[in-house]
Amino acid sequence: MRSAVAFLLCSLVGVAHADSPPHEFLDEAKALLVVGACAEGTVASVKDTVYAGHCKTVRAAQAEYTTSWITPARAFFAAHVPATVPKTVVYPFAGGDLSTALTVYPDADEITTLSLEPAGDPTSLARLGDKQIKAALATVATEIGSLYKSNFSVTMNMIEAMRGGALPTQLIFSLSALTIHGYELTSLRYFKVAADGSLVYITDADLAALAKVTDVARRNRTFASVEMKFHKKGTTTAPAGKEQTYRHLMANLDDAHLKKEPGALKYLEGKGTVAGMTKAASYLLSFDDFNTMRKYIIDHVQWMVSDTTGLAPKYGTPAGFEYETWGRWDRPNMVAAKSIEPNWKALFAAQPKRELKFRFGYPDMQLHGHLIIMKKK
Repeated sequence: MRSAVAFLLCSLVGVAHADSPPHEFLDEAKALLVVGACAEGTVASVKDTVYAGHCKTVRAAQAEYTTSWITPARAFFAAHVPATVPKTVVYPFAGGDLSTALTVYPDADEITTLSLEPAGDPTSLARLGDKQIKAALATVATEIGSLYKSNFSVTMNMIEAMRGGALPTQLIFSLSALTIHGYELTSLRYFKVAADGSLVYITDADLAALAKVTDVARRNRTFASVEMKFHKKGTTTAPAGKEQTYRHLMANLDDAHLKKEPGALKYLEGKGTVAGMTKAASYLLSFDDFNTMRKYIIDHVQWMVSDTTGLAPKYGTPAGFEYETWGRWDRPNMVAAKSIEPNWKALFAAQPKRELKFRFGYPDMQLHGHLIIMKKK
């Protein structure tokens, strides 16, 4: 039998308050920008000594990441992403990786990431004491450092950090991306995806109904999917100052879950033709139980960048995609890729050698960096 709290969490968003205006979490986000993502500024409710050590660590990681990865990657993608690609971007199996999406597609109108991790509760900072904040920030710093150093995160580590984090770890990842790339946040809202793909936003009444729920994991799951709007700092007019939209959907993308809960797929299909990307996706797109996502990519993606966890040539070539390889890939870094290994090896062997000066997602077993560009003919 479902508990009263479980019933509340399942029914909270979008039933009784579907016509109410969305609740705006911008103030909470601005506090997390400073305390968690280490943007400039102060937060009246939190002493700067509480997060000073955290921000020393995070700012060093952000600076190193900007120099060693963003700078060469940004130059590469500026030269290789056609100006004609769709301005709507879909990034499945993304974790908290808005930063890579903004590096590849800095002028996107809309970016959607999907993964098993929730964005997290933006109201949590106000309920924590100094010691709790310091402990939670240690987890945030570890996961941000891992992403920025390796260009991918370990899925199980992220799930634990983001589902049970006392602070909204995935949200802070995204706020850090805005900080690094020079964007200003203008709106933060949360939503649930309905079965037809429409978005039902959390309202003031929903938030009030959640007030008595104290379980961290349950609150983070309620705040699973987030919408951020932003523009370049110091600009207010188009094109540089155009408002861009980022949405993260917490969704399991295997066939069984998409059949049972079709909202995420309906939402994606409503975007029409898109640009795509994925990396460090555990080779799920080669598994038999991810046919639905493979078909979505085949049917809707015009141009895509990935590592070898993307859409393999055995699926893409018959569907009319051309492939271009960069870097070197000899052997996969995990057993999960064994079934698809010959396909990727044949592709790399048949292509000219093209130098890649940065890592994109997984390295191969010998730590070589690589990426693949895939485009419809």
